[in-house]
Amino acid sequence: MREFIVEADGGSRGNPGPAGYGAVVIDAATGETLAEAAEFLGVATNNVAEYRGLVAGLRAARELDPAAVVRVRMDSKLVVEQMSGRWKIKHPDMKPLAAEAARILPASQVTYEWIPRERNKHADRLANEAMDAGKRGEQWSAERSTADLAARAARTAAPEPSGPPGDAAAGAARARAALARGVGTSAPTAPAPPDEAADRRAADDARAARNVARTAHADATALPAHAEPTAPSTRAQPHEETPTPADPASSAPSTGSAPSIGSTGAAGATPPPDLGAPATFVLLRHGETPLTPQKRFSGSGGSDPSLSEVGRHQARRVAAALAARGTIEAIVSSPLARCRETAGVVAERLGLDVVVEDGLRETDFGAWEGLTFGEVRERHPEDLNAWLHSAEAEPTGGGESFEAVARRVAVTRDKLVAAYAGRTVLLVSHVTPVKTLVRLALGAPPESLFRMELSAASLSALAYYADGNASLRLLNDTSHLR
Repeated sequence: MREFIVEADGGSRGNPGPAGYGAVVIDAATGETLAEAAEFLGVATNNVAEYRGLVAGLRAARELDPAAVVRVRMDSKLVVEQMSGRWKIKHPDMKPLAAEAARILPASQVTYEWIPRERNKHADRLANEAMDAGKRGEQWSAERSTADLAARAARTAAPEPSGPPGDAAAGAARARAALARGVGTSAPTAPAPPDEAADRRAADDARAARNVARTAHADATALPAHAEPTAPSTRAQPHEETPTPADPASSAPSTGSAPSIGSTGAAGATPPPDLGAPATFVLLRHGETPLTPQKRFSGSGGSDPSLSEVGRHQARRVAAALAARGTIEAIVSSPLARCRETAGVVAERLGLDVVVEDGLRETDFGAWEGLTFGEVRERHPEDLNAWLHSAEAEPTGGGESFEAVARRVAVTRDKLVAAYAGRTVLLVSHVTPVKTLVRLALGAPPESLFRMELSAASLSALAYYADGNASLRLLNDTSHLR
């Protein structure tokens, strides 16, 4: 019985916007490309384009051999999980496409597998060729396609670990390759990089690797040069998804060092276990309220203001930016009105529901609610001074200390990491909870809360890995507001 691999992808430049799909059928035994398909769809969403790519790929496989076993590989976790039956299909546009895909071949012949985006480049190129053709007022042409040539060239080239700046897993992969080449070892087998910048990068990558790579044995002394990064990219790609990881860690991120990678390169060393994809939290501070520009304390014990007109405009801007990225799979919000309103604007744009989580609420600032910093200093100078110097000090009138907030946020973090393992979830919260999540991920002291800037409607991002490590990927991004 023949075995085919179907790789499919779809994209939308705007979500919804000009969209296209690409699909390729590969002989599993030889790696030969057997068929390609691509089409410009006009205006559609990312998910519609992905499903259309799947349908085209399965049809092409059936035409080649209706009795073949087919392994579908896609970088859309949504499609993979829905077609595997693990996630419900709620969106009305998705249901008929999923049903159509399911009818093409018997379910017993088809399996679904998530793959990282960088391993789905052939289908991605086809989808982009189709969208480019549509922009020219044409349809995709197989005769003019260069996707297969590019895929062959990529297969014959040496693997180049890649990832977004600051991505710990991608840095670890580069470090593995560097160690295999002898960079930074006691007995190098190849010359070290000739310039200081490259040396520094190799050293940084090695440190990143130590933080995320766990060896199965303490005496493991080498890592494979071909190891690939498993963390998803956070680049602004319109149709990127994330994979499901191994069991998530239930404890707070460790601030200690992982076992040393070693420096001599022993043969037969056991590679580190695959940590899977992290739970990725995209952290959104709510939009402005009337109190925000006045810099007044506005916590969970005050008037619970709604967004101002400026804040609603900010919410619409961030919703458009997140829609263009296409990575958010769920939305969780603080129960306070300003967050629920911000989350609602984003949810409407993305077609998602909002889950309310009480642990994401802002600090209770007690008697300081509604006051400016200067007013608090004038009325409660001793309490303010204690609060600024001790994480255990409470605001006047029995508000929450930073230590109490940290305990609450840590419990909430662990619950959400377990609930959204391997997924990308938007958390809509406030200054103190967002800064606390960042502080805990970095293992930074409480006073670091006063050394972070966090603007209204800003985006930050954290990734939590199965071994308990965390990676800060983004902090206070406001580019979508400019």
